[in-house]
Amino acid sequence: MLEALTRGANYAAGVVTGLAVLVVLYKKFSLVGRKGIPLPPGPPARWFWCNALPAANIACTLTNLVREYGPVVSFRQGNQVVIIIGSMKAAADIMEKEGGSLVDRPRSIAAGEMLSNGMGLTMARSGERFRRLRKAIHPHLQPKAAEAYQDMQRENAMNLILDVLNDPTNHQKHAERYATSVVLRVTYGTSVPTANADPELVRVRRVVEHFQVTVRPGAYLVDRVPLLRYLPGYGKQLYEWHNEELELFRHQLKRVKSEMDQNKAGPSLTKALLENIEGHQLSTDELSYLAGSLFGAGSDTASHTAIGITATVMAAACHPLAQAKVHEELDRVIGSDRTPTFDDSSSLPQLHAFLLETLRWRPIVRIGIPHRATKDIFWQGYCIPKGATVYGCHWALSRDPSIFPDPETFNPERWLDSEGRLKDHNMKFITYGFGRRVCPGLHLANHSLYITLAFLLWSFRIAQRPDAPIDTHAFSDTVTPHAAPFEIDVIPRVEVAKLRAMMTDGCTD
Repeated sequence: MLEALTRGANYAAGVVTGLAVLVVLYKKFSLVGRKGIPLPPGPPARWFWCNALPAANIACTLTNLVREYGPVVSFRQGNQVVIIIGSMKAAADIMEKEGGSLVDRPRSIAAGEMLSNGMGLTMARSGERFRRLRKAIHPHLQPKAAEAYQDMQRENAMNLILDVLNDPTNHQKHAERYATSVVLRVTYGTSVPTANADPELVRVRRVVEHFQVTVRPGAYLVDRVPLLRYLPGYGKQLYEWHNEELELFRHQLKRVKSEMDQNKAGPSLTKALLENIEGHQLSTDELSYLAGSLFGAGSDTASHTAIGITATVMAAACHPLAQAKVHEELDRVIGSDRTPTFDDSSSLPQLHAFLLETLRWRPIVRIGIPHRATKDIFWQGYCIPKGATVYGCHWALSRDPSIFPDPETFNPERWLDSEGRLKDHNMKFITYGFGRRVCPGLHLANHSLYITLAFLLWSFRIAQRPDAPIDTHAFSDTVTPHAAPFEIDVIPRVEVAKLRAMMTDGCTD
């Protein structure tokens, strides 16, 4: 009898345990959020070893899921929740109005800890270190501070025109050279590389590429199984990449410090940081990474700018009628006897509309950088739970039909009112991120995109080659996608000798 009772008790305990496991699994995998409020709708849950997000063609796949499930979509991976924001209204309500609850980043072991040792600004968790980093860099990249770099950006835009004149085949490399040159000058005051094979450019490109690989969602299993980082040999490549970029950042910091000691240092962000190193309360390596993050594996400003320039070239080649309207405006406002300036900006709404539509049509960042909710966020009857990873998917936002009717059509006129003026912020599209995690180099990047587009379309008519049609969907499947190589014809709109002289003389003023 006693044995039978024991067996019965064990059986009952097993049933209770099984039910408890089922309850835990239900809580982990159900759509029930906090206080019985449901999570946003989404596809079925995945086990923790599977990628929560699609493994390929991420941005387009997420956009299709937004169309299927609604403007806010939830993905579940084990006990983790990932939220995708896919409409402009939801982005304004959640990413902007609730921005204080989304300052944090989710823990990123591969990109945030192993690659940058916690010192990279983009993946830095919220807290004291993040506040110190942001406070140190903030004054030097604000709108007024960014204006100080305009002459240098204009000079580099002229060099870009000369590069395209001399070698139109490599226009994408010329865009990279322009962008990196500007950011190196701002960050370190270093001389501008004059060739795409310059060792400095090569090193910077490698750093950017490493970050692109590492930050891709689901790229490294260690982000789901943290103990892997302690496995002998695991992450060897990440640590090698960390040492490579840290050596580059330290080298640049030491060079600026040496020039300061010799009273030879020109104005730069790094010089300003070194002049107030005590006030910033940053270690030497933190300072090295903060400066390096402006163009390297952090804010990726150089890469953003290069991608944006290439996108404007692609848009001009593929949409000649829209390009012609910008030509008409440039001819009317500037003419052919002088070159564009920043003072012309307010008189060129058609050019700005073309630029805004390009950034919507082919966003610089497609899925965004992840945020982490630090408290429950409630939106239209759904709960985004504390601890959830939240993405504002730029590709989906740029195709929100309620804001951008017929979104696949390239139409700069959508940004203009009936009198040809740029519309107010009711059609605002966030290119550089959200809330307090917006890219700190956005004003610098916007100035670069304006002045390069003004010079390119003032100087050239850009056309597709009849024998080499451009595939406007051929981009790398990365967080900030690069266009596959494409050919163009560049037809000078000013007599070549005169154009070359104007660019050369302008660069030596």
